[in-house]
Amino acid sequence: MRNFLSTIAIAAAASTFLGSAHALAEAANPFRCKPDEKYVMNVMVSGVEYWFPVYEMFKQAAQQFGCKTEYTGTPEYDVNKQIATFDQALAQKPAGVLVHPMNSDPFIEPINRAIEQGTAVVTFAADSPNSKRVSYITSDNVAEGTYAADAVAKAMGGKGEYAVLENPGQDNHDKRVAAFIARMEKKWPDMKLAGRAASNQDPTKAYQAVLSLTQAHPDLGAVFMPEANSAIGAAQAAKEGGGKVRVMLADVNAKILDMIKAGEIFGSVNPNQGMQGYMGFMLLWLAKHPDLIDPMNDAKRSGFNAMSVPFVDNGFSIVTAENADDFYWDKYLQRRGTKGIEE
Repeated sequence: MRNFLSTIAIAAAASTFLGSAHALAEAANPFRCKPDEKYVMNVMVSGVEYWFPVYEMFKQAAQQFGCKTEYTGTPEYDVNKQIATFDQALAQKPAGVLVHPMNSDPFIEPINRAIEQGTAVVTFAADSPNSKRVSYITSDNVAEGTYAADAVAKAMGGKGEYAVLENPGQDNHDKRVAAFIARMEKKWPDMKLAGRAASNQDPTKAYQAVLSLTQAHPDLGAVFMPEANSAIGAAQAAKEGGGKVRVMLADVNAKILDMIKAGEIFGSVNPNQGMQGYMGFMLLWLAKHPDLIDPMNDAKRSGFNAMSVPFVDNGFSIVTAENADDFYWDKYLQRRGTKGIEE
């Protein structure tokens, strides 16, 4: 009986020691979240598939730090409704928010208010540069538009007519379109801009716009748009017109990938969303914990966040029929064994 009690006592002591050692190890590791420390991602048009891989890697990085996450936003293309969901997230007093501001200026006040309440804010894919956000992560929108222009012009032999669909006021989309047109004007002078129309990420508006453009310009050879939703309608209109109009876009979703593989869409430039989410979280976490470093600058004197990183480029990929299989969201989730935005 004494041996049994001794064994129990030794086991208890060992358990206490190991527990204490674990607690000390946790305390010694500053790269861990406190209990209930939560980080939020906020978007507009929340059902758009583009956001899902961003959140997947945002979530993975957070889990590696022992943090909680939440996916928030509005299903509509409405800046006021997105700001309302941003404010709802702020009411929970999260440690940080990774936000895609639909429009730059309307988000200045909400972002500044978040910073003032102690919530770190990082923007991604679109920016609010005049706000107090600490960092901005995106792919190089100018490089994306430039590459898309070169790909289209080369396919057309450097001569012909093209058009663009756009979403005026959305920073990253505006940059892609402007870069596309600027590249055509500078490097491909025989490529003529036949027209431009606002589709605002609406496939129906894109379908109608491309129908009108092809009727007004029978020699139209290509159309570029800075996002994926419009491309579904544009490709349908191009197909009905005989398939001679090459549809080039930015971003992908399952339907777009199917259409690329079927030859109904020419191609896409797709930001590396996973890196956008993963590094987006890292930037947020560092911004929330600036005390981890002691920089040789005037951060303490000025009150500037020492962990501020003005810009990070997450890169982009070129999606064609040859590599489209690597970009399907359902296959990605199956491989990872997670529930996506539901977690």
